[in-house]
Amino acid sequence: MEYVYGKEQLLPRVAEVEVCPEYQLLLTFRNGEKRVFDMRPYLTMPAYRTLRAVFASAQVAFGTVVWPGDVGISPETMYLKSVPVEYA
Repeated sequence: MEYVYGKEQLLPRVAEVEVCPEYQLLLTFRNGEKRVFDMRPYLTMPAYRTLRAVFASAQVAFGTVVWPGDVGISPETMYLKSVPVEYA
């Protein structure tokens, strides 16, 4: 778990990222959860339009996913808007 000032629980940070087809990311969070984040809805926004060309270069830095050109997205958004991976 991660905490602010020892009291408030934060959402987990990203530990690993795997680029998947159709602009999706398989994320492993520091708490061990694996979740899929769909980046497609964001690619029409001005801040993220350039990601189509460099999407495969996603990497983890500072607990979130980043791309060249100082483009990133908050780990809170990625956690809250992603779906858990269910393993059979």
